[in-house]
Formats: sequence, C-alpha cells, structure tokens
Amino acid sequence: MNTSPAISVVLALHKPFIRHPELEQSQERCFFEALSETCLPLLEVFDRLDMEHIPFKIALSLSPIFCQMLRDEYLLESYLKYVDRQIEFGIRELDRTAGSGSPQDDEIHRLALWFYNQAVDKRILFTERYEGNILRVFDHYQRKGRVELLTTAATHAFLPLYTGYPEAIQAQLEIAIASHRILFGRNPYGFWLPELGWSAELDRYLRSYNFSYTIVDTHGLILGDNLESQGSFYPAKTPAGVFVLARDFYASQELEESTLPCHRDPLYRDYHRDVGYELPAKLMGPFLEANGARKATGYKYWASGSKADSKQIYDPQKAAARAKAAASSFLDARISRLKAAAEYLDGCPISLCAYDADIFGRFWYEGPVFIETLYREGARRELQFMNPAEYLYKQDARGFRTVMPEFSSWGVNGYGEMWLDASNDWLYRHALRSLDRMIELAERFPDDTGLKERALNQAAREILLVQASDWPKMLYKQESTAYVRNQVETSLRNFTTIYESLGSNYISTEWLTGLERRHNIFPTINYRVFRRKR
Repeated sequence: MNTSPAISVVLALHKPFIRHPELEQSQERCFFEALSETCLPLLEVFDRLDMEHIPFKIALSLSPIFCQMLRDEYLLESYLKYVDRQIEFGIRELDRTAGSGSPQDDEIHRLALWFYNQAVDKRILFTERYEGNILRVFDHYQRKGRVELLTTAATHAFLPLYTGYPEAIQAQLEIAIASHRILFGRNPYGFWLPELGWSAELDRYLRSYNFSYTIVDTHGLILGDNLESQGSFYPAKTPAGVFVLARDFYASQELEESTLPCHRDPLYRDYHRDVGYELPAKLMGPFLEANGARKATGYKYWASGSKADSKQIYDPQKAAARAKAAASSFLDARISRLKAAAEYLDGCPISLCAYDADIFGRFWYEGPVFIETLYREGARRELQFMNPAEYLYKQDARGFRTVMPEFSSWGVNGYGEMWLDASNDWLYRHALRSLDRMIELAERFPDDTGLKERALNQAAREILLVQASDWPKMLYKQESTAYVRNQVETSLRNFTTIYESLGSNYISTEWLTGLERRHNIFPTINYRVFRRKR
C-alpha cells in the first residue's frame, strides 16, 4: 500500500446545448470560447509535458452533451468561422494600432499581434494537428495513462431534484454510459455528479450502474452520517459500496476566492473588458451584428487591475510569471495540508483539487500556465500526482469508513438553492409533468418502429434537454433569462407536440425531420430507457 500523500486534479468540461443553425448569426459563443480558450490550451499543455517526458496525471469529466457538441459538424464549422472572424478582426486591429508612435499604442499594437497570432495558431492546431477531433486527443492521453476520463449525467441534470423519478435518473445514467462507451471504447470508472449534487438516493443508482467512485463537495463528506469519518483527505464508501472522494476545501478556496484571486490579480488579463465593446461601431467589422449588437472579439487589452477609465495594459509575460508563482505557492499549501492530515490517518491522504475547467483558460487566461507549472514544479519536487481511480486502486479499501454523505453541491451556500428557488421553480412543474408523459409513452409504445420510434426518440431528447442544470442556474444568476426561458419552453413545446401527435396517430414527417436536425443529440438514443423497471 502506498502511504505517500497524493494530489489529484479533476476538471469538469461541460457546456449547455446551444445550437442554432436556423439563425444567421451564430449564438454559440460560450462553446467557441471553451474550445479556443480552455480545451486547446489544455491540450497544448499536455503536448508539451508529454514531449518533454514530464509526468502528469489529470482527470477530466467530459459531459456527454459537450462530447456531442464536439462532434457536431455545424458547430465545428461555425467554430472555424468564429476563429476566421477573429483573424480578420486582428488584421483590422493591426492596421488600426500601427504607427501612432505613443508608447501605450505601441503596447496595444504588440498585444493585437499577440492575440492575432494566437488565433492563427489555434486554427492551425485545431484543423491540422488535431484534425478537428478533440475527443480523439483526449482518448490518446487516456490510453497513455496520463488522463482519466469520467462521465456525468447525459445532459448534466442536477440529479437530487429528480430522485423521485427513477426513470429520469436511469435515463441520464444509461445514455451517459452508452455515449462514453461509443466514444472511448470502455466504461468509465468514475461518475462526476453534475454540480457535485449529491443526495442519499443516488447511492443505489451509482452502484447498480457499476461506477466505482464519485466526488462530493467537502461538506458533503464531513457532515455525513458517520461521526467517525476520517475527514476530507481520505476516501469513504457508501452503504452500497461506492467509493467517495471529497474535494479539497482549501484548494477550491485558494483558486476560486480570496487567497489566490485568479480573477482579480491586477496583472492578469481582464476577461470582461473586450475591445469589441469599446471601439466605434464602424471598426467592429465581422463582430457587429446586423441589428447593431456587439460581440466579444477575444482581443482583451486590459489587465484586471485596470478600471473603466484607467490605462493599465495587459502584459502576458508578467502575468505568466505571476501564474507560475501562484502555482508554486499552491503546491506549498497542498503539501503543508497533506502533511498535517497524514498525522491523523493510517492511509495515504489525498488532496483532490476539483474545478470547472473554464477557470483554467476561458475565465482565467493564465490558467493553463498555472496547470503546466503545477506538473513541472511537481516533477522537480518529486511530488505524487494521481488520478482518482489509480489512487483508489492503490489503497486498502478495508480501511475506508462507511459514510452516507450529506445532501450537498458546490453551488451557492453548498446545497440546492441555485437550482430551485423563486427564479426557476416554474421550470420543474412543467418538466415533471412532461416526464410523467414520457414514461407513459415508453409504456404505451414498447415495441414501435419506423416513424413512431423516431418521434419517441426525439421526445426523449427534448425531455433530457429540459432537465439540464444549466437552465435553472442561469435563471438564478439572471443570465440571458429570456433566451433560457425560450430554450426550455421550446423543448417543452416540442415534446408536447410529439405527445399529442402520437395520441392522434398523426406525425408530420417534415416537422419531425427538421426537429431531428436541430436537436440532434445522442443519435443512438433509445426512448425505452424511460420505461419503468419491473
């Protein structure tokens, strides 16, 4: 048994299903940014570390809906158009900022060239090195033993709110497992709870679908029903036999809040200040919509320490140096905590550092530098990085205490209010009513084929889309509320149309075909996953 302290980094990659081929202006910017600023920089880090034979281990939760988007031809073509617009805009910016002579304008010109080169490099990287197939690259590193891939619920539903409907839980899990197996040729060992949302009812589902382990937020394990728990630096097991790891509270605080304020450090790039919202409309070019609406261009010239009326220009070299120093301090803190925990444990303590992947790149531009420095510095110090499955394999499971974790999440205040409060409770009344009807359809039409089977499969897709945790969270945060409401109501309306069409025994083939093209997730879906278990 290995008793050396271990560090495990787990990143969750997920995006809501936003796909609008019917609109002239693409609406999928959050997907494009995640691909450009999180996925590609992360893979570049893997490439550099692997090429230099620097050992690294990292776990990634790839949500099935995000994997579907990464394979969608329309979205990938739209992404390349988005990068082409960035390149075109960069050429305009280089012309605009050239030759003014002032030191500040010279700095902005150098930054414009920096971001222009980044856009060109990303297009080449995506199309030539990775051949447009990001999932294949993740799988490559999984096969090399560097990356562990977890799955999560099919459309990232906040599962504790659906435990009263076993059919909803089984659909989310069965589709996730089937999708993962199709993409990567194996079943996942671990299950990433969407939003780290845990409730006791999920225990038997995870066990019945043969997941070895899951991850909960710190207080979920600490406040579990066994007072003899060994804390958050050592695994436990549930009554059904699922291993449970808790994320390191201190590691999450240091990156997400005050100690290492990755979004607030005055040297880091300001994510929110984009030149697209500051230039005159006539200079916006490809990033100005027909109705005059502006979009973020990716050309962000200001540091986080600058105010709206200040002129503190972003310096990539200084920011990268600060991120490297932050990574070293982060490792110091992890080692100190693990040494303290080891004094109270018989086994090997683990610091499980779990985050939303968008922290490292999209929102924190220097995040990939931070990640790369962790492994470079860790190799120099001979630290032990492990993925969760590897760590659990090397432990003596007989020493794990049996604990039923407390209801918990990583949302505001640590429970469920972000996904169920006055801003979004209306959603569940309709979602659960439609879920009842979906179960009824699966029971009424157990063996149908042809057009009816296509309609039933599409009904299942619409129900799954309604269940996504992104919609209530965005409503809670008051982000794009009109758009979110339209997305939810559209899926509910689509489902209701199918339900009533099946009742009247008439389905419009043209309408159904159009819907299948727009909401084209999970092509191998089988609506029978919503049947009641006998």
